[in-house]
Amino acid sequence: MQDFSLYFELGWQHILDWQGYDHILFVTALCGVYLIADWRKILVLVTAFTIGHSVTLALSVFDKILIPSQWIEFLIPVTIFITAFINIIRKKPFKKKFNLTYILALLFGLIHGMGFSNYLKSLLGKSNNVVAELFAFNIGLEFGQIIIVFSVMLFSILVVQVAKVQKREWNLFLSSAIFGIAVMMAIDRWPL
Repeated sequence: MQDFSLYFELGWQHILDWQGYDHILFVTALCGVYLIADWRKILVLVTAFTIGHSVTLALSVFDKILIPSQWIEFLIPVTIFITAFINIIRKKPFKKKFNLTYILALLFGLIHGMGFSNYLKSLLGKSNNVVAELFAFNIGLEFGQIIIVFSVMLFSILVVQVAKVQKREWNLFLSSAIFGIAVMMAIDRWPL
């Protein structure tokens, strides 16, 4: 149980670490255009992202997928600026229950999972109990992700409902800022 709590803590600390703010930016871009009334859409998006990164986190830790880390570190900001760009060009929320955003959240989760795996592999070393530690780390990541989502939702409520900023204007501001940061990150991380 001591190992579970250790890896759980490492998981949530990793996703909330300001030095690795790319994951915070992605979750913010993914959920920041919604309000609390859209909680079902947010739940589906976060679940799709979770499924994606859980799969590749496990496959990468068990060495079933081997992609050079410099490409993963480049692709992570690419997923962020694509998500932010979609938020910018989309005039109205998608009406369909199943849409492109859900598919992209799943696919982009695959990329982010490989990014998480590099960190986790370095922690595990030659450990014999990889499955339990992987599970605990993943649960910790999810806990951290929930903290990000709730923080973004709370801030969006303050901006849109309390400060009376138009939702579309808030979406454009937030997504444009994230887009700009992500483009600079991608340029900095260009692998060639």
